[in-house]
Amino acid sequence: MAGIPGSESDERKHQSTQKKSENENPTDSKDAESLNGDVEVVRMNGETEHMNGGMESPDKEVNGEKEEQTDKDGEKEGEENKDQEVLLIQDTGFNVTITCPGVEEFELPVSSMELVQEIHQVLMDREDTCHRTCFSLQLDGQTLDNFAELKSIEGLKEGSVIKVVEEPYTIREARIHLRHIRDLLKSVDPGDAYAGVDCNSVSFLNIITAGDILEKKHKDSLDCTPPDYIMPGSKERPLLPLHPNIKELKTPPCLKVLTLSGWNPPPGNRKLHGDLIYLYAVTLEEKKYHITASTRGFYVNQCTEDIFNPKAAAQKFLSHTLIELLNQLSPAFKRNFSMLLKKRGQKHPFERVPTPYQVYTWMAPLQEHTVDYIRAEDAFSTRLGYEEHIPGQTRDWNEEIQTTRELSRKALPERLIRERAIFKVHSDFVAAATRGAQSVIDGNVMAINPGDEAKNQMFIWNNIFFSLGFDVRDHYKDFGGDFAAYAAPGNDLQGVRAYFNTDIEGMYTLGTVVVDYRGYRITAQSIIPGILEREQEQSVVYGSIDFGKTVVTNDKYKELLQKSASQLKIRPHKVLNEKEEEVELYSSIECKGIVGNDQRHYVLDLLRTFPPDVNFSEVSPDELSNDMRNHGYPLKHRHKLCCLRQELVEAFVENRYVAFVRTAAYHFQQMQIHKKASQDLEKESKLKAISAATKTVVPGEKEKSDDKDMAEAETEEAKKIVEALTDKENQTVEESSKDIVKKAAKAVGSLSETEFNLTFNPDVFQEHVKHADPESAVLQKERQAVKEAAEFLVLHQIPTLVNDCLDHSSPPIDGATLTEAMHTRGVNMRYLGKLAETVSKYKSVSYIYTICIAEMITRAAKHLYKIHMQGIDQTTLSAAISHFLNCLVGSFPTPHPGVSVDEGKGTRKKNKRRNKGIAISIDNTEWVNETPKSLWKKIIDEVDEYFHYTLECDSIDSAVEKYGIQKVSLLRSFCQCVGVQILLREYNLEIRSRAIFAEDDIVNVFPVVKHIHPRASDAYHFFSSGQSKIQQGSLKEGYDLICEALNLLNNVYGAMHPEIAACLRLLARLNYIMGDYPEAMSYQQRAVLMSERVLGIDHPNTITEYAHLALYCFANNQVSSALRLMYRTRYLALLCHGENHPETGLIDSNIGLILHAVEEYDRSLTFLEHALQLYQRFYGSKSLKVAMSYHLVARTHSCRGDFRAALNSEKEAYTIYRQMLGEEHERTKESGECLKHLTQQAVVFQKKMNEIVKGEKVTSLAGLQIQTPSMHSVMEMLNVINGIVFVQISPDEIERLRKEIGKKPEQKAGEKDSESKASDSGNESDNVNSPEKDDLAKTEKQLINGEVHVEEIAVGH
Repeated sequence: MAGIPGSESDERKHQSTQKKSENENPTDSKDAESLNGDVEVVRMNGETEHMNGGMESPDKEVNGEKEEQTDKDGEKEGEENKDQEVLLIQDTGFNVTITCPGVEEFELPVSSMELVQEIHQVLMDREDTCHRTCFSLQLDGQTLDNFAELKSIEGLKEGSVIKVVEEPYTIREARIHLRHIRDLLKSVDPGDAYAGVDCNSVSFLNIITAGDILEKKHKDSLDCTPPDYIMPGSKERPLLPLHPNIKELKTPPCLKVLTLSGWNPPPGNRKLHGDLIYLYAVTLEEKKYHITASTRGFYVNQCTEDIFNPKAAAQKFLSHTLIELLNQLSPAFKRNFSMLLKKRGQKHPFERVPTPYQVYTWMAPLQEHTVDYIRAEDAFSTRLGYEEHIPGQTRDWNEEIQTTRELSRKALPERLIRERAIFKVHSDFVAAATRGAQSVIDGNVMAINPGDEAKNQMFIWNNIFFSLGFDVRDHYKDFGGDFAAYAAPGNDLQGVRAYFNTDIEGMYTLGTVVVDYRGYRITAQSIIPGILEREQEQSVVYGSIDFGKTVVTNDKYKELLQKSASQLKIRPHKVLNEKEEEVELYSSIECKGIVGNDQRHYVLDLLRTFPPDVNFSEVSPDELSNDMRNHGYPLKHRHKLCCLRQELVEAFVENRYVAFVRTAAYHFQQMQIHKKASQDLEKESKLKAISAATKTVVPGEKEKSDDKDMAEAETEEAKKIVEALTDKENQTVEESSKDIVKKAAKAVGSLSETEFNLTFNPDVFQEHVKHADPESAVLQKERQAVKEAAEFLVLHQIPTLVNDCLDHSSPPIDGATLTEAMHTRGVNMRYLGKLAETVSKYKSVSYIYTICIAEMITRAAKHLYKIHMQGIDQTTLSAAISHFLNCLVGSFPTPHPGVSVDEGKGTRKKNKRRNKGIAISIDNTEWVNETPKSLWKKIIDEVDEYFHYTLECDSIDSAVEKYGIQKVSLLRSFCQCVGVQILLREYNLEIRSRAIFAEDDIVNVFPVVKHIHPRASDAYHFFSSGQSKIQQGSLKEGYDLICEALNLLNNVYGAMHPEIAACLRLLARLNYIMGDYPEAMSYQQRAVLMSERVLGIDHPNTITEYAHLALYCFANNQVSSALRLMYRTRYLALLCHGENHPETGLIDSNIGLILHAVEEYDRSLTFLEHALQLYQRFYGSKSLKVAMSYHLVARTHSCRGDFRAALNSEKEAYTIYRQMLGEEHERTKESGECLKHLTQQAVVFQKKMNEIVKGEKVTSLAGLQIQTPSMHSVMEMLNVINGIVFVQISPDEIERLRKEIGKKPEQKAGEKDSESKASDSGNESDNVNSPEKDDLAKTEKQLINGEVHVEEIAVGH
């Protein structure tokens, strides 16, 4: 383990359970081949492109059509190589026998690609061997090398016997053993998950389903009663059910105290006897023991608290492990420890594996604070050496980050090692930077410029550089001062992400993490070697450090930035420096190039990588078009760093390219017509098709999906024509066709006349930049391009976003999903007011209007909270936070702040000195005077100033009344976005007679962290080709590719990652469609657990995962589990958005149907009727969804014997079907049949009732047919409402598929969360179309979904 950068225990902890205890994933993430032979690269943790709307293909739209062609050829080759590479990484599995002292020998399945170390991990995780840490593995008497792959070991084969041999301890091994035992003792306690340490997080799935659903027998006890608070119409929103049955998570304690003894370290003479560490333990029986950890193991010595006598006690119980010793000393320990292990064994491996990044909960129960010396040691020793790596030396983050980028990437196995290394270093860096940022604000780190004013101080800790988000030395004076300084790190991070993703060899970016904590923004960066020894002026060889006065350039940087500029659509341009010399730049003027002492070329200060947003700049209104002026632009913004997003730039270029292609093709066709008057009819029809396609999309115009397919085909056709026209090698191109290209280029604003070229000069509209030729036509064109891109955002992207909302295809669930949807389309959050204004015009999306308003209020409150928190004395923090919450969500007009003004100030003199460490030592006491009235006035002004939207409310109550916001949702989103953790209890949010929160309700504050997300590129390719195979109908091939993607994702990310969760979800859905319900349930269970752990227990994705799992449980006859899961889904949805949301309609339909299946008709009816109301509100009364709801309500009425009500409902359904689908449609006919049957039943029933009324003797109620629902019919209905279309495959076919898939070795648990996010919000239809079934699937698709969006299994569109 010698060369590992990091403490072994952490290492082991990280990897343990990489291997699932029973080896669920035979080929789990290897811990990486060593790098340069000494620094071992460990499993890397990374993130996904949240901002980019998900995994997107690296081959982006290129400028110019030629590259399109080469891309296609490249892809073909790529695919062939991929297939060969897949073979390279196929590994073989076999079983070995393990013999271990004190345990019966057992079989262990392993894989040839594993490292020996992974067997170590499995043994340290298994219930019967987990107490051992210091052992070696031997085969035929030979000790195995920890870092050897199993396939490289001679003589290791099926059935080999591997022996576990106890090794002597060293001090390091003894400490690792101790830490491991401590981790075991608290392995079931949720304390760490709530405190947000060591990447622990909570998961409640197995509590909700009352045990593991996979181990249940088919029929489980049927208690179907929904809790009152989730019933339709309930106004109650309790908070305790969010963390159910917390009490049960507690385990009985095993020991009272286990700590290092005060007699440490052993004196010299005892070291010579092999003493390593002295421990002190107090057992539950109140007996006190002093224990020696020696090289041979652990034994009891004769020390007492005041006498040092290290000799062994009469009964010394020498044991190789501490657990074995304690088992002999304390019967209570033995009993409770075996209970603890049993409980630990019942947890799913996914409940125990650490997550790549820390996840925090916004509510937490009050944790008991117990004695724990390891925790104490971690808090006060810097832990820098011992912590993650080689003892006594801190990690050189910059070197690690850059070295991993330099690893080879030629073949697939090499790329996997490289991506895993990048991910692991990155996630370690994020964790270290977050901890450092907290230390800086908590006053735990000495500044490197202690003499400066507090807000100008900078810090270095653990080889990371920290700076605060304030305007230091008036750097941003002309750009908006502190506002600009606060926005700059976020923009810089976007730039770092863009350059990081171009992945250009030889160009390096810094590790960058932006942390918001306690009202301060801290930027953490890795340090360029040598930068601290010289002045910045000397180091910068490219760009400008003083906003354009001095500008320098350098040939190597030109060469590197030229490559990135073409990918990022940045236009090379010339500027003047103060000596009036021309300098050519390939980036914005602020971007700096610095060559470090390691001779690497770094680029930094990337805050203006993308073009400026002229809608929020100080240009004169005449610069903008009439349309934009009518929309009220340009608007003033508080800083001048507003840029367009990368997603917008790409969408705009793509849109213009399509327009260019269509225009050119149209002109070309026209020319052909003039040439040959005698055209064939066939050609004429083709021409019509193309000319129809040439109309560029009118902003906001909605294309129907059929037109879309045609349009795409025509665009392809048009692209071929254009490729021919612009082909440089083709000398025969006539002048006339050059003319065509010229016309088309001019029409779409291309910056070149001979081809399509649309790039952006990031320095236009910047007053501080002197352009080389300010009057030139080229510069005017560049300015025009930037204006058009900003116009495209308002006139095209926002309307398409609203259009997508109008068909409720992937409705935002809360502020976070709304933000994601906007960012995916390149719309910045400052356009939230514009979006709210647009959405408010449409009744059917009132719920999105509510989410927009709530998000504006939350963000405005966040801005105010920052100012509120800065400079507050640490003793009054909890009082200040609870007071702010009272003013934000409370209705009590004069909440008491909990401290007096004087107390807030403290004694001035003492304060001055004590506060040195905290960023600003102003005494902020203004917060004491805040009231709900004053805070809401500030919120309304803030929303007006920032989002340019006028709120018509002046308190939380008027906001609730006017906009339908829920207090609980606002509280949730506010706590999440500023990092406040409140006590888990019921709060009466409606109370008006006193304040809601007291200072003890504030449990903790946690950091909110932004960083880039390294990607698993090969896994992405497998995933997308798997999707397209499924779309083409090759289920088997598609399934295999997606399983392979899962393997690769596990290889790169380890066991836990949002992308892995999405991959699991897709595999579950595929299994469900192929009829393998148990397998579907197994995959989906892992998806739910993972989503809870890596995204959060109330994240919108988690809600979706719960709904899918409920469906699969029902398919497996686990009805009560299915209901519990659906109730949980509804509860979480209510917390996020309340009842006014189309998703609630879908959830209610599901609950109603499942209750119908268990003959709970009255309850079923409550939910189905509520769903019907919601569908009418959101889809209009003529929607097929409404018809379907009427039909379900009718079925339930008829089962209750209420035929009249049933008739009325079915009539409504029939009317809609007839209007929308016509008389002849199958649906209409079915509904008609149903009507006839119900009419007959109603007549029979009425007759019988009349007979009873007349007092005639009724012999029987014969003739009345009340059908009880069959499981099969309910399943069919569930599939229909959830938009799942089954392909008509025969049972034999499914059986065959299943066998083929079964042949594959047990696939790994892995998954992918491209941001397939809320699009999957349970409302999707998965079409697996085999080609000949295509038409059938199409009609079925339209028929089922009405206007539901169809998320194909292959998310292809």
